[in-house]
Amino acid sequence: MTDVTYYTNDGLEKLKQEIHYLKTTGRQMISKQIAEARDKGDLSENAEYDAAKEAQGLHEAKIAKLETTLSTARLIDESKLDTTKVLALSIVKIKNVKNGATMTYQLVAESEADLKTGKISVKSPIAQGLLGKSVGDKTEIQVPAGKIEFEILEISR
Repeated sequence: MTDVTYYTNDGLEKLKQEIHYLKTTGRQMISKQIAEARDKGDLSENAEYDAAKEAQGLHEAKIAKLETTLSTARLIDESKLDTTKVLALSIVKIKNVKNGATMTYQLVAESEADLKTGKISVKSPIAQGLLGKSVGDKTEIQVPAGKIEFEILEISR
C-alpha cells in the first residue's frame, strides 16, 4: 500500500506537468535514441542500443512511480487549515532556543520539498518534531548535528 501524499495546488500541478512531459517529449527522445542506435548495425554487439533500451526501462519506471504518487495524491484546501497547531502545509516560524536564530518553513510533501524556498518535507526530522505542536510550544528535535530545542513562534497557512 502506498502512502497518501498531501499536495498544494502548485505541487500537484507540477507533478501532472512532469508526468505529461515524460510521456510525451521524454518518450519521443528515447525512441529517437533507440532508432539511431538501431541504425548503427548489429544489435547483438551494439552498446548504444543496449544503453538506450535500459534508459527506456528507467524512464518507464519513473513514469509508473509518478503515476502511483499521483493516484494517491490528495489536494489540501489551504483555506481550511487549522492554524492552532502544526499540520502538513502549515507555514511555521520557529526559533532556535540556544542561539535565537529564527527560521520559517512550510511543511510539504517530499516531492515538493525545496530548502531554498523554505519548503521542507513533512517526513524530515524537523517537520516530524513540529507536527501537532502549537504556538509557544518548545520541542527538542534530533538533527544530524545533535539535539536542538526549538520554540514555535507562529503558525500560518
